[in-house]
Amino acid sequence: MKIEQIPTEKLIPYARNAKKHDAAQVSKLAGSIREFGFNNPVLIDVDNGIIAGHGRVMAAQKLELKEVPCIRLGHLTDTQRKAYILADNKLAEIGGGWDEELLGLELSDLREADFDLGLLGFNASAIEDFLNPPEPYSEEAEVTGAGASMQESKENYEESIIRQIILIYPVEEYDAVIEAMGQYADQNGLANNTEVVNHLLETNGYAISQRQSEES
Repeated sequence: MKIEQIPTEKLIPYARNAKKHDAAQVSKLAGSIREFGFNNPVLIDVDNGIIAGHGRVMAAQKLELKEVPCIRLGHLTDTQRKAYILADNKLAEIGGGWDEELLGLELSDLREADFDLGLLGFNASAIEDFLNPPEPYSEEAEVTGAGASMQESKENYEESIIRQIILIYPVEEYDAVIEAMGQYADQNGLANNTEVVNHLLETNGYAISQRQSEES
């Protein structure tokens, strides 16, 4: 495919382009182009109508670039052109994801090289999360509530006044579990997670006070 340098002012945005580009995204695209160059050509039709690259053209206008690299897709029918405008945007959003461990290593290398991580498109909080991931929960983790110690040993557990419940869930489900327990407490007028557990046991016929009296 031939790359053409087309004057920015001659490129025609698709009037029914459904993909939105807010000012923050355009600014990030402009920063990327300024740092790396215009490395992703705009896709256009035979009449200079933009098929893919509306955001990049907006960034080029922000940078006052006189022309941008383009690839002309003259082989598409009108129907294919309409469909590709949608597909190009949507397919970029689907699947893949990130290997967070490898991503953290790459970000760490770039930070050590004093590279501006803001140019990568990630927000600042996400970058910090990838650079400083939380310690994974283990089966030994004993959840007692916010700020409580989670390190009580098995040897001292039986002698401890505090009784803890071990929640064994994948780390990605932990927040959802805590939120669900909070909602259950609110719906049933319960004060804390201990009352939630007691209520669940009693509702299913395992009343703690009843069992204690039967055993004594």
